[in-house]
Amino acid sequence: MPHDPLSAAFEAARAAGARGEAPIGAALVKDGAIIAAAGNRTLEDRDPTAHAEMLVLRAAAGKLGSERLVGCDLYVTLEPCAMCAGAISLARIRRLYWAAGDPKGGAVEHGPRFFSQPTCHHAPELYGGLRESEAADLLRAFFRDLRK
Repeated sequence: MPHDPLSAAFEAARAAGARGEAPIGAALVKDGAIIAAAGNRTLEDRDPTAHAEMLVLRAAAGKLGSERLVGCDLYVTLEPCAMCAGAISLARIRRLYWAAGDPKGGAVEHGPRFFSQPTCHHAPELYGGLRESEAADLLRAFFRDLRK
C-alpha cells in the first residue's frame, strides 16, 4: 500500500474499477499511518451502503475499537454523498480530503452541503479538488468502457 493516503485511495479505486465497481476509493489515516483503505463494493456485497468511505469507516472503527474516529483524516477520490457525509460526521473525522467534486451526487460542496447544515453535529475541516483531473479521468474511462 502506498504511503501517501490519497494514492492509497486511488489504488483502491482502480481495484474497484477492475472488479466492475464504480472506481471510487478511500483511505483513513491516524497519526500519519494508513489504518484502512477500500474501494466501492456495492455490487460485490449486494449492499447499497458499501461505498468506499463506509467500508473504511467500519474497518477503522473495528481496528481502533471505537465508533468515534477522533483525530483521524479521511481521503476519498470523489466528493462524498449525503450518506457518507452523515457517517463522516457521526465518526467525528477531523479532516476530509477529496480529489474530485461530484456535482450530481456530492453532498459537501454540492447538493445538500451536509456539513453546512445547522443540524450537522460535527463538521470536519474540508479540502477538495486535490487531484481532480486524475479522478475525473478514472471515472470517465470507467463509464465510457461500461457503455461499449
